[in-house]
Amino acid sequence: QVQLVESGGGLVQAGGSLRLSCALSGRTFSRYTMGWFRQAPGKEREFVAAISRSGGSINYADSVKGRFTISKDNSKNTVYLQMNSLKPEDTAVYFCAAGSNPFSTDWTSWGYWGQGTQVTVSS
Repeated sequence: QVQLVESGGGLVQAGGSLRLSCALSGRTFSRYTMGWFRQAPGKEREFVAAISRSGGSINYADSVKGRFTISKDNSKNTVYLQMNSLKPEDTAVYFCAAGSNPFSTDWTSWGYWGQGTQVTVSS
């Protein structure tokens, strides 16, 4: 049974930075593509970023390119999302996910999910 636990959310001013972490347990971390999604109130869950099992393929939503960086540490079974130059429109609950295709932006195709962590960016 795959378990994902996110941490690192919080309140930050516009222009600031946060780093989210997501630890996977229960299965071999390196077998999974890892991704981040987010969901703002009243909106659908949307793709943010993903990294392949090898780390050789990375995909970003256009809205975060150049500002967010996804990375992973297989020795710690952890994936990270470094978020810089945050904007109020980045405010959402951020979810970590494990799947098989780093280019799938459809959240329904990802098999495992964390509980989410709130990110709030004030203007």
